[in-house]
Amino acid sequence: MKIGFIGLGNMGGPMAANLVKAGHEVTGFDLSAPMPAGVAKAASAAAAAQGAEVVFTMLPNGAILRAVAVEVIPAMPKGAVLCDCSTVDVESARAVAEQAVAAGLAALDAPVSGGVGGATAGTLTFMVGGPDAAFATVQPLFDIMGQKAVHCGAAGAGQAAKICNNMILGVTMIATCEAFALADKLGLDRQKMFDVVSTSSGYSWTMNAYCPAPGVGPTSPADNDYKPGFAAELMLKDLRLSQQAAEAADADTPMGQLAAALYTTFVEAEDGRGKDFSAMLPRLAARHRG
Repeated sequence: MKIGFIGLGNMGGPMAANLVKAGHEVTGFDLSAPMPAGVAKAASAAAAAQGAEVVFTMLPNGAILRAVAVEVIPAMPKGAVLCDCSTVDVESARAVAEQAVAAGLAALDAPVSGGVGGATAGTLTFMVGGPDAAFATVQPLFDIMGQKAVHCGAAGAGQAAKICNNMILGVTMIATCEAFALADKLGLDRQKMFDVVSTSSGYSWTMNAYCPAPGVGPTSPADNDYKPGFAAELMLKDLRLSQQAAEAADADTPMGQLAAALYTTFVEAEDGRGKDFSAMLPRLAARHRG
């Protein structure tokens, strides 16, 4: 397949490389990141999109996605699919999909879970919004770049699934870290706490698979000085997207709101930037009430 790929940073680069390894013809564009081996370099985003059956975008935010869409949509051949894998606000995803459809294209919003490791290993999960036919066209490519692609519904549904999932993740991580910090102050050994909670009603992905306490449970970023598997500032971005969506949809999300406020403080006023989002544990363990 002839593919355009715009945004070849930490996530897009390895994703494009996996498409090349599988035998597809990929033309890429990025303002600063180098082209992965086998990806032809285009002079512009529009040039990368010319003649492509599918154009992937992996961009930092909705404003940049909207700007890139204005450039690439006119360059794409009728019937091609614009597939955005960025994590952006639902409104931007839907606006870009409408523009694409008006130009005779199909559009998918397909944010990912799995981080840089998943992008490199080809084990990402894609949460996809858009029409059935476009999903069917791109599914073989999702299968190359990931282990699972879930068709969540119409335009914007992929972004909705991603931000709802990550709101749960942010809230659950804070609760897990709070519980360890409380256990410390109650004199409860962290390993004993893990042994009980990981097999009781408090178990969760943040406890069982990504434990924020060093030396407890499976190896996680906590065991590597909290170097990010999923950076605190990326969690903050997703929590802010969840609250933006909640406001637009008039949804009551008090825990999501509080999680966004805590990560805002951690990232912007403390030392959380550049650390894993599980580094909330040492932050809470060092604090006391009031």
